[in-house]
Parts: sequence; C-alpha cells; structure tokens
Amino acid sequence: MSRQRSRARSLAIQALYQWQMAGQDISAIINHFMIEQDAKKFDTDYFAELVRSVPTRLAELDAALAPCVDRSLEAVDPVERAILRLGAYELLEHPEIPYRVVINEAVELAKTFGAEKGHRYVNGVLDKAARSLRPMEAASRR
Repeated sequence: MSRQRSRARSLAIQALYQWQMAGQDISAIINHFMIEQDAKKFDTDYFAELVRSVPTRLAELDAALAPCVDRSLEAVDPVERAILRLGAYELLEHPEIPYRVVINEAVELAKTFGAEKGHRYVNGVLDKAARSLRPMEAASRR
C-alpha cells in the first residue's frame, strides 16, 4: 500500500505542477492522469484527494508555510512549491501519517523532480512546518 501511496504522491506533484503552470481545470488534470496511468500502480483515491485539496486549501497551506520559508512562496521553485504545499496538506490533514514519513516522502519527491539541492530546502521548510503544525508529535520525536 505504501508504494501505491508514494506513487500517488509522485503523480500528484506532476498534476499540481501542471495546474500551477498552466492553470488547467483540476478535474480535467485528474481525469487525464487517471486515463494515462495504470490505476493498479497507485492509490487513485489518495491521488485525487491530494490534487483536489491542495488548490482548494491554497491560502491555508501557504499561510502555514509562510513563516517557514526564507522568501515569498511565489519565489520558490514551482516544483518545490508544489511539494511543500502537498507536504503541508499531509501534515494538516493526515495525522495518521507520521510527520517524519511526510517529510521523507517530500524529500524523495524533491530529489526526483526538484532542483539539485532542492531536497535540502524542502526538508528544512517541512521540518519547521511540522514543529508548528504538529507540535506534540515533533516534540516527542526530538
């Protein structure tokens, strides 16, 4: 199941990047990915949740990330921005996923899709975000 969820995150980052850059309709993007990808290889429900929820919760996610970044979110690399938003969403909405798993998945996505050292930036920002979004869990793991 976790491999299918990782694949769902990977596809969600590609879909969110497409949405950020082209401004296409979210439902159209989701449908495109569902048709183009093998549904047996990823968690389709989780993929759809991520791609639908991140854009609709953008203001909240960006507000949660703003104190953790060293520049405006719009100035962050678009791929890394999509990864950070997805990570913030998971930190907020999926407490059943340990925050270290959320961060690790985001770092792996940044290594795959981001700039050369982008994974370090993603790691630092989401680590700070986890401290404010999940203070009890973060404190107990330090």
